[in-house]
Amino acid sequence: QVQLVESGGGLVQAGGSLRLSCAASGRPFSGYVMGWFRQAPGKEREFVAAIRWSGGVIRYGDSVKGRFTISRDNVQNLVFLQMHSLKPEDTAVYYCAADAPPNSLWQTPHEYDYWGQGTQVTVSS
Repeated sequence: QVQLVESGGGLVQAGGSLRLSCAASGRPFSGYVMGWFRQAPGKEREFVAAIRWSGGVIRYGDSVKGRFTISRDNVQNLVFLQMHSLKPEDTAVYYCAADAPPNSLWQTPHEYDYWGQGTQVTVSS
């Protein structure tokens, strides 16, 4: 059974940094795509970043390009989201997602089969 567990959220001032982690377990993930999404109150779930386990191909949402970095540890089955220059509008629950097909767009929630429980990120102004 696939499990995704996020950690690393918290409260940070604008301009600060946080690193989120997603621990994936249950089976090998090689060949698939892991993603980060976020959802603010009253808004739709938004694509943040995604990475393919094999080969490390990466995509970012337009609102985080240049500020966020996604990476992975293939040995420990961890996916990270390093966030810099945080803004109040980055405040949201951040979700880790797994198993988007590598030939899909990677940027819509319905492409992913598994989700973590989410971790809250709050950026104060």
